[in-house]
Amino acid sequence: MRLWIGLHLPRLPLEVFCPRWSADRCTVVLEQERVVAMSALARQAGVEAGMRRGGALMLAPQSQFQQRAPQLEADAQHAVAMALLQFTPQLAQAEEGTLLLDIGASLRLFGGIRALCRLVAASMEALGFTAWLSCAPTARGAWLLARSNAGRALTMDALVRRMDRLPGSLLPPARPYLSWLEGIGCLTLGEMRRLPRPGLQRRCGRALIDMLDDAHGERAEMHQWLEAPASFRAKLELFDRVENAEALLFGARRLLQQLTGWLSARQFAVERIRLLLEHERGKVAGPPTVIDIVLAEPTWRDEHLVRLLKERLAKQVLDAPVIGLCLEAPQVRPMAPPSDSLFPEPGGSKEDWQRLLELLTARLGPENVLQAAPRADYRPEQANAWVSVQEKIRPADARAQLPPDMPSLPRPAWLLAKPIPLLMRDHRPYYGSPLKIMSTGERIEAGWWGAMQTRDYFMAEGEDHAHYWLYRERTGHEGGQSARWYLHGLFG
Repeated sequence: MRLWIGLHLPRLPLEVFCPRWSADRCTVVLEQERVVAMSALARQAGVEAGMRRGGALMLAPQSQFQQRAPQLEADAQHAVAMALLQFTPQLAQAEEGTLLLDIGASLRLFGGIRALCRLVAASMEALGFTAWLSCAPTARGAWLLARSNAGRALTMDALVRRMDRLPGSLLPPARPYLSWLEGIGCLTLGEMRRLPRPGLQRRCGRALIDMLDDAHGERAEMHQWLEAPASFRAKLELFDRVENAEALLFGARRLLQQLTGWLSARQFAVERIRLLLEHERGKVAGPPTVIDIVLAEPTWRDEHLVRLLKERLAKQVLDAPVIGLCLEAPQVRPMAPPSDSLFPEPGGSKEDWQRLLELLTARLGPENVLQAAPRADYRPEQANAWVSVQEKIRPADARAQLPPDMPSLPRPAWLLAKPIPLLMRDHRPYYGSPLKIMSTGERIEAGWWGAMQTRDYFMAEGEDHAHYWLYRERTGHEGGQSARWYLHGLFG
């Protein structure tokens, strides 16, 4: 099934300058001293498109005037297109601020057309833009419905009925001939299509006929698909100086939407992201504040990245106001295929566990969330070190740290920070009850270069059937005293 989504950005010049503009700002965008866009407050004051600056200033003296910037508009359209790549790789930029998405192959993945349209609308809301969304079996039909905000038409018959009622001025090739078309009573696309084709082509040109044929699926359409760049770097200029780090989450969310689309298009998963908080420029410029987030498990989902950034921004102290954001993905890898196991992992998947560690790291700091790393030492106190969970430890490197000829005797899961001296009763070590030795001895002699240890380790059992890890010092026979026993660990 071939189906297209058309996405028209009707107020893009205004939203480029003023996010959340409709709520509390009276803003007017000018091009060559004439009004091209205005906010709701300016429209209520009487400002209209095409009005000169002086007339708008007289009607709404409190307005904020902005000059239209085509480059900013192009950058905003590109940002929207990058974010929408997460829904389909076949995305094309069409005329007059409209994007076309071929979603025929994406319907099953996202749960149908209704669910997919909701996801696209939610993505646009997260980006801070207003869009008119449409669906149609043809790309030009989706473009026409989006330009006129005419809704969705999922079948060809429904599309033809909707297009027949649309004004003929929507087609760019028809605009130079509108006066002639109105003179003969041809006001809609349906009436235009019923005109004799040879005469219409002779008066208005072949481009108008081709566009009508494209909309009705009578001609093959050619598109130039948007290609994602080889590396990701997205910037966002803030509209005011921000002094609270938590207030930057809205802008960071917009950048993460673009990152998600780029990762989906390139079939990558990100392992590390870097958010740069840019401060003043010019003579008083300072280096940007860097927020570096290392992921324990690669991901391409923006929800998890938003949670991590929220935690980091909540504890970030700004040395200077922030005027811009820049998001980079310096470390990516090919996206891993989904798990082929029939049953889920008990207690959650490996990805759930890694995401929990990442969230704790973002909240508590990498120096406070640690993992065990083996060391090449026979002494139990020195055989393990605690390092940050962000430090990658390969299984091969961990095995290489194990001493050669390591015995296969059991080791306790809980090693005490300091061994506890034990009493002796009836020639047996005592810890709450007499302890019964349950294993052969394991002799450890190491540390001749520093703290020398000479011990014999045993596994013992108490009357409560708990198992303990004991050792007896072999260097304690001074003054005729017997060797002392110590409790060093407990088995689970």
